Amino acid sequence: MTGYRLTEFSSGGGCACKYPPDQLEQLLAALPSVEDPSVEVLVGLESADDAAVILWAEQALIHTIDVITPVLDDAYEWGRVAAANSLSDVYAMGGKPLMAMNLLAWPREGLPLEVAQSVLRGGAEVAARAGCLVGGGHTIYDEEPKYGMSVIGVAKPDHLLRIDAGRPGDSLVLTKPLGLGVLTALHMATKQPIPEAISVMTSLNASASEAAIAVGARCATDVTGFGFLGHLLRIAEASQVTVIVDSKAVPLLSGACEAAQSGYVPGGTYRNLEWISASTDWGSVDEVSRVLLADAQTSGGLVVAGNVPGIRIGELVRRRSKAIVVI
Repeated sequence: MTGYRLTEFSSGGGCACKYPPDQLEQLLAALPSVEDPSVEVLVGLESADDAAVILWAEQALIHTIDVITPVLDDAYEWGRVAAANSLSDVYAMGGKPLMAMNLLAWPREGLPLEVAQSVLRGGAEVAARAGCLVGGGHTIYDEEPKYGMSVIGVAKPDHLLRIDAGRPGDSLVLTKPLGLGVLTALHMATKQPIPEAISVMTSLNASASEAAIAVGARCATDVTGFGFLGHLLRIAEASQVTVIVDSKAVPLLSGACEAAQSGYVPGGTYRNLEWISASTDWGSVDEVSRVLLADAQTSGGLVVAGNVPGIRIGELVRRRSKAIVVI
């Protein structure tokens, strides 16, 4: 929509607006554990996984919700990114999304409803591509636009991907390159087009999830607001393992290093760095690389952990999905 810059209405970009992980843990610590004898909870609050999962009619029923602030100026493209980001949590659990409900916050003044329609149209396009029904939604007034979806999906109970299923000796596979946070920060500050980043953010994690399950992986998460290392820390803590990363092997989007060096870094990325540094041995990793490894991604890829004796799991996953990047 010419003449409107959505990012001017945003206090931050996309998943970089997530509440800091350490403060989130304090918030959730006061909540009781989920206990209901009539429902078998497969994944609850305890592991801080990507979604809640219960056993329902011999299927794993997955429920998640995700809402983000504008990360792009183009309303339609932002809607596509927000929808792909919401659907990602179902894929990160090894599931297939079935139905979604829109969640939209919109200003009373300053942004016409036609712009909001473009946001919803973008979300509907991505949901349709995923084979996911959009059954309605909820809209409220807010000075800062926000959009996302509540999504329900299903999986086979014995094919769930969980963050507490990592095992010593597992290999890591990252399915999208890093740098989305710094590139969207660059876009917000300068209006510079970022077509490659948009293509990555609007790509669904469906094929990556299917490939991970097909090769027998049972541990995965999606890389979003807590950054690559932040989400790996979640796996390490839940699985009680140590994760070793070759920083030079981690793929980056073109222009990401330059954006970080020029100071286009989301506030969420700096919060991630502060959080993970207490649990990280950086060795000789330089400052720019640290920023990118902690960069707050929006609609990033999956990081999959697994092991097939005698075969690199990354090679197997790569053969099954052209979108896979092996590290």
